[in-house]
Amino acid sequence: MMRIPFLALIAVPIAELYLLFAVADMIGGLATLGLVILTAGIGLSVLKRQGFNTLNRANARMQSGQLPGQEIIEGMMLAVAGALLLTPGLITDTVGFLLLTPAVRRYLAARAMRKGSTVFMGGFSTQYTWQQRPGGRYSEGDIIDGEVVGKESANQDDALHHDSDRHRDGR
Repeated sequence: MMRIPFLALIAVPIAELYLLFAVADMIGGLATLGLVILTAGIGLSVLKRQGFNTLNRANARMQSGQLPGQEIIEGMMLAVAGALLLTPGLITDTVGFLLLTPAVRRYLAARAMRKGSTVFMGGFSTQYTWQQRPGGRYSEGDIIDGEVVGKESANQDDALHHDSDRHRDGR
């Protein structure tokens, strides 16, 4: 499994250099350099716009009380796309532009979420809950939802804490 990233670190730069020299032979060295700079500039401007769109979608999901899982994964893909677009080369630019395409990014994010949720659901399972009690104390147990109707005095509230401490300690 470790061989694949290692081979990619060697193969991608070699392929990039080969392709850059081949394109330079066809259109000239300065034109190839201009093409690499142009693709980086265009890619970064699209990246900026896509990044803001993804951030706005994540904020909207959080405002509605939902977790922005898809948006977080897409944000990571946008960061990878930015790094690929800044790396000189036509292959990395192509992969970077593919990651900037919303349809490709959504597809890959959905696949990653499915795989990640399977790993997450299979790898983590706990029934242990903690409840923070008033006064900063933690305790195990059931959480009971309730509503405070009225609070008469701070002394009465302190008395309730002491009573609950005695009850818990068995006094």
